[in-house]
Amino acid sequence: MTKESSKAPPLYPKTHLLAASGIAALLSLALLVFPSSDVEAKKTTLSLELESPAEQLTQEQDATEAVQATNEPVTSPFAQIDNSAEDTQETAQSAPAPAAVEKKAPNHREVIVGKGDTLSTLFSKVGLPAASVHDVLASDKQAKQFSQLKHGQKLEFELGPDGQLNNLHSKVSDLETITLTKNDKGYTFNRITAKPTVRSAYVHGVINSSLSQSAARAGLSHSLTMDMASVFGYDVDFAQDIRQGDEFDVIYEQKVVNGKAVGNGPILSARFTNRGKTYTAVRYTNKQGNSSYYTAEGNSMRKAFIRTPVDFARISSKFSMGRKHPILNKIRAHKGVDYAAPRGTPIKAAGDGKVLLAGRRGGYGNTVIIQHGSTYTTLYGHMQGFAKGVKTGGSVKQGQVIGYIGTTGLSTGPHLHYEFQVNGVHVDPLGQKLPMADPIAKAERARFLAQSQPLMARMDQEKATMLASSKR
Repeated sequence: MTKESSKAPPLYPKTHLLAASGIAALLSLALLVFPSSDVEAKKTTLSLELESPAEQLTQEQDATEAVQATNEPVTSPFAQIDNSAEDTQETAQSAPAPAAVEKKAPNHREVIVGKGDTLSTLFSKVGLPAASVHDVLASDKQAKQFSQLKHGQKLEFELGPDGQLNNLHSKVSDLETITLTKNDKGYTFNRITAKPTVRSAYVHGVINSSLSQSAARAGLSHSLTMDMASVFGYDVDFAQDIRQGDEFDVIYEQKVVNGKAVGNGPILSARFTNRGKTYTAVRYTNKQGNSSYYTAEGNSMRKAFIRTPVDFARISSKFSMGRKHPILNKIRAHKGVDYAAPRGTPIKAAGDGKVLLAGRRGGYGNTVIIQHGSTYTTLYGHMQGFAKGVKTGGSVKQGQVIGYIGTTGLSTGPHLHYEFQVNGVHVDPLGQKLPMADPIAKAERARFLAQSQPLMARMDQEKATMLASSKR
């Protein structure tokens, strides 16, 4: 047994050994030349991951734009990448930067205007010669509008079978598009203006910082915010009186094209709560076509001014730019009207407003200055004294007694010196056409209420719905 176990293994014929060696060599060569599918898959994945995020984002955006423009499915930006490592590498090296030219159909090109682009560079990108630019611009006087390019603007080219331009199209705004179409004589320019539909929109806001910031956060544009301040300007001083927690509701006209808001119209109704007091406004256009704002009850939001702030007084001196001053004895503009009356005669505020000053002011003596909204200012000088409760920073109502006739300052006798300013410019209060404040005419009151009541009700409903949803 020991002898048998120690025997060498049997020898195979030499031909068998040669065949086995040949097979092993072939297998080794095959592994070197043809890697496994698992290895290849890893290489392809790596090449995709190494692609810059900017390129990926650009390709995805291009694909999205194509979907929006054609409503056709767009192939994945990676769908055409070959699985060969060498081909992938070659494609990455030879691929241009994110292309400005997008192809939808064989003869359709789209170009996005980039920094430094001109009409000539854009034509070049779609393969059109420089001479084509001259032909286009010379074809029609209005065609030059295509040279007024904006960054991000899209130009769409339709080329003919001969590679020449057949049609050029661009959207210049949400409402306007311009087109050049080739004809026998050259090109014809055409402008298409979309007519927006008008709907009403609602916003609600609570002031926790400034009015502008809170309004913007609520979705109100800057222009509408200024309109709201103008509407309530006689009742609320938006520079001084705004407090944290003040609220506003606004219903306004909104212009829409294809479901997209492209502009705003006027405020239809609004409500503003300042320091716990609520003011309402409704826009109403009367039968003569004149529009103005009124309270929900039909009173004008514009406050009329009392033409004469002192009862039973006589005019002792009129507005003049060349009057000789009775005390200074020299020519000096008299930028107001003097009302002579017995000492102690009550002086009334010409309109609602905020007291900018109740105190001494040089030659005017005891003076009250009142700001009425954002446009008008009145001044009352030479007062004997101030009425109770009238002080700088306070508010007064139209017709409220603010002081009494006196002769303080540069004055020769008891009288009121009254000045009227419009946007900071002195005007003659006797000749100035003051804003009217007539309420809704009786003949139109029913028509007004038919418009105002639903608007007020909608603001209540919208606000209640919004508050309820925020508590969920």
